[in-house]
This record gives sequence, structure tokens and C-alpha cells, in this order.
Amino acid sequence: MPKAPVNGIELYYESHGEGPAIVFVHQRAGNHLSWWQQVPVFRNDYRGITFDLRGYGASLEPPGGPGISAFVEDLKQLLDYLGVERAFLVAHALGGLACLGFALAYPERSLGLILGNSTGGVDDPTVVEALTGLDRIPADDVPRTLAPSFVDQHPARTFLYQEIAALNPELHLDIRSASHGAGGPQAADLAKLGVPTLLIVGAESLIHPVGAIQALQRLIPGSKLEIVQGSAHSTYFEQPEVFNRLALEFFAGVQAEAD
Repeated sequence: MPKAPVNGIELYYESHGEGPAIVFVHQRAGNHLSWWQQVPVFRNDYRGITFDLRGYGASLEPPGGPGISAFVEDLKQLLDYLGVERAFLVAHALGGLACLGFALAYPERSLGLILGNSTGGVDDPTVVEALTGLDRIPADDVPRTLAPSFVDQHPARTFLYQEIAALNPELHLDIRSASHGAGGPQAADLAKLGVPTLLIVGAESLIHPVGAIQALQRLIPGSKLEIVQGSAHSTYFEQPEVFNRLALEFFAGVQAEAD
């Protein structure tokens, strides 16, 4: 079981394939296994790196640890440990705190950024005010994050989604604190973000509704937005073919501009 000594803990990770590095960072109801529909596709041309955020999966954090405030430094030290100088960053939901934070802190090491159904913890009023109805969102992972049509049509994949989430230790993370928090990135920070950025959001997302991601796009110069129909909060899981196509096209575009 590969683990990296990172920022005071042992961080579980996996690395698949060779080529430009892509780091996939999971959501609150996930871990490194969440990307099972992405890694086999991307590893043909890229090095796909997945890992368990601290407190998730096999990356155990002692009681009283720093939690989400350590995500950026954890990611930086993991890439250092793996000898990865630059990487594409792909985040879903909570993983956006790590990826956006890393892109802001280390733009020279960030090839490109994809935020999937995530505000990246941005604490700008135009984004926060668009996060409506969080207090009324179902507590259970499935109705909160998957479209009803997906649950009806894909019972086996829905069961797998639940089983992946069940591998995590018991978590006590409030949805709102995972979406934004005092001291999160501000509009002035995002205005200086020079990393190519793609925002992907499910048209039926309850946690991060389309309006919130549209508000985020307006704050990131040159960013692109894709709204995926038939998807709720977990676009990468519900619509992997669409998600993968958008990501591959984005990576290819970034590389073409760099050549």
C-alpha cells in the first residue's frame, strides 16, 4: 500500500501511466477510488495520480489535526515526494479547496485546473449568495449528490458510489464549510490567477448550483464553463464520457497553446 510521508501524516496515493501528470482530487463522499472511470482512460497518455485526502480512505489523520486547512500543503508535498514538478489539477467538490488553493499558491507548478461542481472554497459574496438552499439539501449522499434519473437507471453504479463513500472514516464536515469559509480565496486573488481553468457543473446540482459556478467563472479571467445536462453534483461519476471528453479536450488545448 503506497503511502507518502506528507505534512505529518502518511498519505495514501496511486500513480498510473506515464506522461504529463494529472492529479485527481476527490469529494467529501469519496476517496481515490472515486476516479475509477477516469484513470483507465487518461493513463494511456498521462500519468494519473490519485490519493486520499487527509481524514479520508487510508490517509488517517490524528484527532485534532488541521483538516482541510492542510490540503494545499499536503498536495504540494505529495508532488514533491513523487518528483512531479508540474501537473494538471482535476478536482471534484471538496477537492477544489486543494486544487484551487494550490493553483493560487503555486501557479508555476499548475499546468491547468479543472473544477468539477466546486467553488474551490471561494469566499466572494457573488458566489456565496448563489449557494442557496444548502440547509435544505438531503443529508444522505445519494439524493444529495446524484440525479434521480441516474439512481433509477443505474442501481449498480449507485451502490458502488455508496460503497466507495463507506470506506471513509466517519466524517463531521459541514456542507457549507466545504463550499466556502472565512478566509477563502477572494475576487482579488482570482483576478491574478494565470492558470488555464475549466469549470464543469451538472445542470441539476443541488450543492453547487449552476448560478454559483457562473458567478465563479466571472471572477476567473479566461476561464471556461461547461454545463452538463442529466447530471447533478457528481458529473465525473454520472456522466464520465462527457466529463472525460471535456477534460481531454481542455488538456490538449492547453498543451497546444504551450507548444
